[in-house]
Amino acid sequence: MTIIHLSDLHFGMPEYVKELGTNVLRKMKEIKPDIIIITGDITNSGYLEDYEEAKEFIDSLESKRKLIVPGNHDARNAGYLLFEEFFKTRYPVMKIGNLKIVGVDSSQPDLDDGHIGRSIYDFVRKELEGFPVKIVVLHHHLIPVPETGRERNIPMDAGDFLKLISQLKVNLVLCGHKHVPWFWKLNGILMINAGTATTRRTKARVEASFNVIKIEEERNIFVERLSSRTFKKELIYNGVI
Repeated sequence: MTIIHLSDLHFGMPEYVKELGTNVLRKMKEIKPDIIIITGDITNSGYLEDYEEAKEFIDSLESKRKLIVPGNHDARNAGYLLFEEFFKTRYPVMKIGNLKIVGVDSSQPDLDDGHIGRSIYDFVRKELEGFPVKIVVLHHHLIPVPETGRERNIPMDAGDFLKLISQLKVNLVLCGHKHVPWFWKLNGILMINAGTATTRRTKARVEASFNVIKIEEERNIFVERLSSRTFKKELIYNGVI
């Protein structure tokens, strides 16, 4: 199974690069992923025209299965209402064989800070219990990301949520927000941050990029980072989840 992990497209941002968006579309046609997961900030300000552009782009991505969660930028200017209008739910769920993916909205209207909320914990537990392979998707990072400056915006209840997903033996967490790709492994959970896929709003020499994740039957996982400009590949992780 091949999963493409995109994040922080930021339609409507002056730093959005059309060439990078075109490159991503072209690469999706080549890879033909089983699932495309987008971890938020598909728009820059949550405006209707931003959502319209983002929806057109996402509809053009080459995959029948897509799972999208909102980011803090998407929730601005009542954009969370438009997110539900365009993408149905802020808490998407997808099941494929023995794999279950649960998306969580970690955004708050007009705030950059992340927050999941205790009322969501039972939903996550109910959806994931009993599945051999579990993936959680959200926008905000649960653990600090290096080389991103002063730490901020980690969900206020990150500790409690980390405890929950550890108890559930979640295999993989996908997130974005910081525009810097990174990964951590904590309590057996592989946590993968995606960078920004289509903007020049990056750090130092970090390039715009996206992740390609391949999961095999024996729960072997292979993760590569691809530059959105040159498609240069970098191995991120090769192991078992």
